[in-house]
Amino acid sequence: MLSSGRAALAALSLSLAACTAFAQASFGPADSVPPAAEQRSIGEWLMRMHDASRKRAYTGTFVVSSDAMLASARIWHACEGEQQIERVDALTGPPRTTFRRNDHVVTFLQDSKVARLEKREALGLFPNLLQAADSSIAEFYSARQIGRDRVAGFEADIVLLKPKDQLRFGYRVWSEKKSGLVIKLQTLGLDGRVLEQAAFSELQIDAPVRLDSLVKMMNKTTGYRTERLETQPVDPAAEGWALRELVPGFRSMSCIKRAPQAGMAPSTMQWVFSDGLASVSLFVEPYDAQRHLKEGLVAMGATQSLMQRTDDWWLTAVGEVPTATLKTFAKSLQRTRK
Repeated sequence: MLSSGRAALAALSLSLAACTAFAQASFGPADSVPPAAEQRSIGEWLMRMHDASRKRAYTGTFVVSSDAMLASARIWHACEGEQQIERVDALTGPPRTTFRRNDHVVTFLQDSKVARLEKREALGLFPNLLQAADSSIAEFYSARQIGRDRVAGFEADIVLLKPKDQLRFGYRVWSEKKSGLVIKLQTLGLDGRVLEQAAFSELQIDAPVRLDSLVKMMNKTTGYRTERLETQPVDPAAEGWALRELVPGFRSMSCIKRAPQAGMAPSTMQWVFSDGLASVSLFVEPYDAQRHLKEGLVAMGATQSLMQRTDDWWLTAVGEVPTATLKTFAKSLQRTRK
């Protein structure tokens, strides 16, 4: 779940445990949940949420929290036919404004007066949970409405997306009752513990947000030094890489190489996989003893990272999946030529 966070208000700065307890207390009586025969399928739930995130104009403030962080941002989203545009202003950390128009992204860094231009796929960015329309999702997740609640003043259905194996996390989703828009999302660990939460603290659906106005703001780079982050699509096989075995449920979505930039070698390859909700990125580059100092695992909220040396190469695997899934990818990745 866009992959690929993502990102503070006092009302939402409670600990995750307290948030979970509060949500559980607010589910409402069991008879408010439709009987099994009337429940939507997982495909119906996900397409309803997906369509709402792409076909409705909205503006609001959302907060992302975990044990390790608390971040908030202001978002404006507009659409016109197949055209999608949004503006996200970070309210915590260094000031920055990010515009996305379909797959074109411009990030304005106010402190350095730099505008970074790039093309980037939208993978699971809140509140767009669905990454790919894939009928196989039902093979690896189940969906069940477990209650109703109110978030940011809106009535919402609470839907549990439960994984059917140990290779992916689960999700508890608050879907706005009338539109289907995701207005709160919790990523759940294998033990059911909340790893990360994203929620609107204030929201206006069908807001008067004009697409052409956002486009003008996105194109206004006067006073900023522009940096174009170039990428090119590549074939992993042509680059000499393959997976011995596919990880169940995950399909190859894209593979690119990036032009040189700070902290990355010129030949860094990014190979992206998704099961329709979760995504995994494999970053592969030549091993450099001065930069690649320590192998290991790092967790921040729902995002897990694995770093390891593979012969003359350095692999960094990143995804909102259990560490066992990253290890499976790492074990399966193989070099097919010298």
